[in-house]
Amino acid sequence: MTARLPRTEKILYGGDYNPEQWPRDVWEEDYAAFGAASIETVTLGVFAWSHLQPDEDTYDFSRLDAIVARAVEADARIVLATATGAMPPWLAHRHPEVARTDFEGRRHVYGGRHNHCPSSPVFQRLSAALAGRIAERYVGTPGLVAWHVGNEYGGAPPCYCESCAAAFRVWLQERYGTLGRLNEAWSTMFWSHLYTDFEQIVPPSALSEHWRGPNHTAFQGITLDYMRFFSDALLRNYVDEKAAIQAVDPGTPVTTNFMGMFRGLDYHRWAEHLDFASWDNYPRGEHAPSRMALAHDLTRGLKDGAPFWVMEQTPSTTANRDANPVKRPGVLRLWSWQSVAHGADAVLYFQLRQSQGASEKYHGAVLDHAGRTDTRTFREVAALGKELEDFGDATLGARTPARVAVLWDWDSWWAAEITDGVHRRLTYVEHALRWYRALWDANVGVDVVPVTADLTRYDVVLAPLLHMLKGDVAERLAAVVERGGSVLATCWSGRVDEDDNAFLMDPPGPLAALMGVRVEETDSLDPGTVNPVTLGLSEPGPGEAIVSDAELVFDVLVPEGADVVGTYGADFYAGRAAVTRHRHDGGGEAWYVGTVLDRPGTAWVVRQLLERHGLLGPYADVPDLELAVREREGRRTVFLLNHAAEAVEVPAHVGGTDLLTGRRIDQGETLRLEPTDVVVLRED
Repeated sequence: MTARLPRTEKILYGGDYNPEQWPRDVWEEDYAAFGAASIETVTLGVFAWSHLQPDEDTYDFSRLDAIVARAVEADARIVLATATGAMPPWLAHRHPEVARTDFEGRRHVYGGRHNHCPSSPVFQRLSAALAGRIAERYVGTPGLVAWHVGNEYGGAPPCYCESCAAAFRVWLQERYGTLGRLNEAWSTMFWSHLYTDFEQIVPPSALSEHWRGPNHTAFQGITLDYMRFFSDALLRNYVDEKAAIQAVDPGTPVTTNFMGMFRGLDYHRWAEHLDFASWDNYPRGEHAPSRMALAHDLTRGLKDGAPFWVMEQTPSTTANRDANPVKRPGVLRLWSWQSVAHGADAVLYFQLRQSQGASEKYHGAVLDHAGRTDTRTFREVAALGKELEDFGDATLGARTPARVAVLWDWDSWWAAEITDGVHRRLTYVEHALRWYRALWDANVGVDVVPVTADLTRYDVVLAPLLHMLKGDVAERLAAVVERGGSVLATCWSGRVDEDDNAFLMDPPGPLAALMGVRVEETDSLDPGTVNPVTLGLSEPGPGEAIVSDAELVFDVLVPEGADVVGTYGADFYAGRAAVTRHRHDGGGEAWYVGTVLDRPGTAWVVRQLLERHGLLGPYADVPDLELAVREREGRRTVFLLNHAAEAVEVPAHVGGTDLLTGRRIDQGETLRLEPTDVVVLRED
């Protein structure tokens, strides 16, 4: 999992540049503007396949040669793509089997992007060959800092064609070895599904196991395995291209751009194949700052805490939603510094010049259609560029220390959301975000890690919706408690094994002894129906007892060694346990939260855990004031970011120098942060 980051002198600044869309004289205007904005990094060739290879037997690098030469002339840092982010029309025309077959069994024709079948031998051969040709031609190019394979792997729908069916059967034979083991894993005695030959297996789709869409399946085992398989199938495309690159250039790091909390791919299965992690930051939904922070921490966790890149963000607006608001003044700077605070060593845009046509012609860009440099967007981009230039290498390579971990698991995500019988509105990301936001509000540093991660460095471990227990995760969580740490699990955790079969024991299954509790039954009610949960400790502790409005899912708990911390206030289980705490001999605690608490209730529980370990941040009571830390060679850099709509005044909790202004700040001195303000303090 060791990361291999590009060697740079500063936080890289720039983004996707597609000069093949414009005449040569526009390039000159663009590079003049880039210089004015302190932009030194260009990502080239992401969607260049159709002009690099006009037919199967012909390569034409003349246009890309000119594009790369102009970047070299500008002394740019170059991120060079393999051009396989979208296949060319001739490929689907000549080899129609390369197009995907959708969930309903329809073979698609050419169009869009994310449109190839990853199991197609033709696509595998031609994409790897193109990556190899590009690497051969441009290896050693001055300024080349990284190779960029593909683009935002995934797409919808996945492919269900015959090539994928055949590859799936091979994948299953490698995973299970025998049909007996597969039948056991999939519980095929149910509904007479016993397989007697691997050739009988077809992908789970609307034509086979599904109804009412991809999340409703008769057999969770086969659907879960197909999701695993498809993630691996796309990973093979990446690995093939990376291998073609490294055959001629083993020295330059290779990555691809992820999409944060993207359901379609298990990024933990991909992580070991990346030299460094990167992702595209396009926040949506309630309270973007904590959602972005979670995605940053998740991406950083892919490479065991090493710095990552923000490969894309918009300087102003997106172009693919019902409403596409522009970033308000100061927000671009604020969100960019937030990414640096959480571990980013590059802040890049999509894109540098606005496309003239097609689906993203109104997507925000550094330069608009007129190429103006007197717009608010350009002025903010240029001001941030100058700040990053002056900032230099102050945090390059710096880590983000954390004593709190949140477990993240794609298998639990997938399994929980394709399972009937609990609640369709209990979604993995929103549930995890609810707990993460309570940590973010409390100013605590967090690592978001896989269930296989080393947990010995953490005092507090949260496992929201850990539906599936794999390997020795239950034992390693118990070890955290045995050495005095705190562990929290939530409703619908510890229910199934790695095959998605229920444990033949009381929930929360192998977590029951650790939690000191069993789930007697689980109620599920319509959204908007709440059950008040009274939360309080029998001994003095941080925070008075409160009442939290719980919703969606209600585990009725029977303590078996645990203390009751929260009780239901309504329905036939009024007075029964909803939240418990099990104190162990080693001084550690295991909390089980059997319902979906509202925001105040979630925050109350989180603060009990943090206070116990002295981890509550200095500004935990200042809404939307974010604190983050990066550390290198014993030097700490503290970031304060005001996401609130109002100014805040707080005492500096440490002394140091503000690296953005050069101003000396003494501990205890009053700091005033206007809305969107940022302070970056090099701690004494």
